[in-house]
Amino acid sequence: MIDLKFLRENPEVVKQNIKNKFQDHKLAFVDEVIDLDARSRKAKQEADALRANRNVISKQIGALMGQGKKDEAMALKEQVQKDAKRLAELEAQEKELQEKVNSIMMAIPNIIDPSVPIGKDDSCNVEIEKYGEPKVPDFEIPYHTEIMEKLNGIDLDSAGRVAGNGFYYLMGDIARLHSAVISYARDFMIDRGFTYCVPPFMIRSNVVTGVMSFEEMDAMMYKIEGEDLYLIGTSEHSMIGKFIDTINEEKNLPYTLTSYSPCFRKEKGAHGIEERGVYRIHQFEKQEMVVVCRPEESKDWYDKLWRNTVDLFRGLDIPVRTLECCSGDLADLKVKSCDVEAWSPRQKKYFEVGSCSNLGDAQARRLKIRVRGENGDKYFAHTLNNTAAAPPRMLIAFLENNLNADGSVNIPTALQPYMGGKTKIG
Repeated sequence: MIDLKFLRENPEVVKQNIKNKFQDHKLAFVDEVIDLDARSRKAKQEADALRANRNVISKQIGALMGQGKKDEAMALKEQVQKDAKRLAELEAQEKELQEKVNSIMMAIPNIIDPSVPIGKDDSCNVEIEKYGEPKVPDFEIPYHTEIMEKLNGIDLDSAGRVAGNGFYYLMGDIARLHSAVISYARDFMIDRGFTYCVPPFMIRSNVVTGVMSFEEMDAMMYKIEGEDLYLIGTSEHSMIGKFIDTINEEKNLPYTLTSYSPCFRKEKGAHGIEERGVYRIHQFEKQEMVVVCRPEESKDWYDKLWRNTVDLFRGLDIPVRTLECCSGDLADLKVKSCDVEAWSPRQKKYFEVGSCSNLGDAQARRLKIRVRGENGDKYFAHTLNNTAAAPPRMLIAFLENNLNADGSVNIPTALQPYMGGKTKIG
């Protein structure tokens, strides 16, 4: 959510930003907010004047009663009662108008960074850099579920009977490999100075609307029936929510946290052959990184976060590239975002395995996450998040890039301690 004062003073900038995100249906929101805000402030001014006048009259009534001028005092009391009725009307009006303003402001996208390429959808995303040499072996690489099945590592049929499509049983060495990747990512981030955390896996609705747009909420979140609780789609939701309604001392920033959690997603509109198996599913696990920092530090932290993911994957000998997300591919709260994509030898192309985002003060403004500076002034923090590792999607890249012609899979040196010293599974 952007600053209302900024919108009031820069309506054309906000409108151009909406156009850059190809959301022209929201252009009318700007003028609507300005009108509602003006009416709300007018109501507040009249209400403030009535409150001030009430205080003056109350003193006059006391003085008149002390002088024995009861009739004059009663006349003023009638005026106070009349003003009280009007004040109640104004307070109700102001509250209603402010609620409408807040509701519309939640739908207006955040101001994107000037460096973001302008484009309508992910087809306009721009490659930044490649890391590692993509290789295609001289033997055919099966679909990832076939690799897992040959290693007795997955059972989709049983999962389908138990939970439906979009679920799986991981078994044996594949299940162990899954846990090894999570453990490796956890320790990798701890070594980078991040504090490890296991957060709540359910959050209240005010946290949900604080960390994401309504569109994302509808497409992703599972609601717990009969309770004000949602299953998290990523631990970022809980981790940012941890700071709701807090005032944080500037000297304690930045907060750098790495969190483990299961993740639950509706995955509306997931179709296509590459989304079968374990690529796009309703339940998975992830190691995340989250930063809460001063506004002037967020650009530097953004670069540090996506580089962490690149370094983590390269430590496992998986070629990756970074991709700058264009304006139309940015969620409404994001200022800037890039995807980390891993090389798929089978598809002979890269596919997304992580996403790094700078959200500016959008989440902090919604959740009231403030910082108290050394001079006592308060301001909103900046928040960032990035995927460290999200198996089993990461397993697809891992298996394809470490597969041997005989169907066995090599275990890189970095993962061997987490696999009981194994150098190969097969």
